[in-house]
Amino acid sequence: MLTLYIGNKNYSSWSLRPWILLKHFGIAFSEKLVGVAGRGANDLHRGYSANGLVPCLHVEGFQVWDTLAIAEFLAETYPDLNLWPRDRLARARARSISAEMHSGFANLRGKCGMNIKLRLKGAPVSEAVQADIDRIVQAWTDARAMPTSQTGPYLFGEFSVADAMFAPVIWRFFTYNISLPPIAAQYVQTMLAHPAMKEWEQAALQETNALAHYDDAALADFGGPRD
Repeated sequence: MLTLYIGNKNYSSWSLRPWILLKHFGIAFSEKLVGVAGRGANDLHRGYSANGLVPCLHVEGFQVWDTLAIAEFLAETYPDLNLWPRDRLARARARSISAEMHSGFANLRGKCGMNIKLRLKGAPVSEAVQADIDRIVQAWTDARAMPTSQTGPYLFGEFSVADAMFAPVIWRFFTYNISLPPIAAQYVQTMLAHPAMKEWEQAALQETNALAHYDDAALADFGGPRD
């Protein structure tokens, strides 16, 4: 049995990625919520994660950490599930934008942290944040233009690791009421309708622990709650 250690569902964007991947592909696992969002790498994690961070996947006691490493492990362990696109070029592009998401978009991450409970009016963002948004929109648009997109509504048609990697961005765009062009807006709606995204959202809404400094800053910067 696989065990996935994850952080707070309202805030832990990294935890969402392997969780939704496991859920979508029907891979059996148990989850351990360790509620330490916002603390970063520290000794509180060390008992279940060698690098002091979540998510961390336990495979019969063996640890696999980092979202991309977990995704690659699952793809190799369950090759028949096709966690990456079947088409070679689509697979290469999916890996490219997944790696880009993994290491990039620091301005968007810093200003628009994942915060599922909030529903904000929205406000103009800085040029740096808008540049990150524009690049994500372009990556999504290019993916949806590939021939494989005809097989389904996700980035490369069928759901893949790439969709899991961008799942936290979906919540960021939704929470902060970011204006998007039609293709990107439709993709956001597709992902919001995913059963696993709904399940994660319901769990997040039921959480009682809060990081007030995140919440207050978001409310101040993005016009308060939607009407």
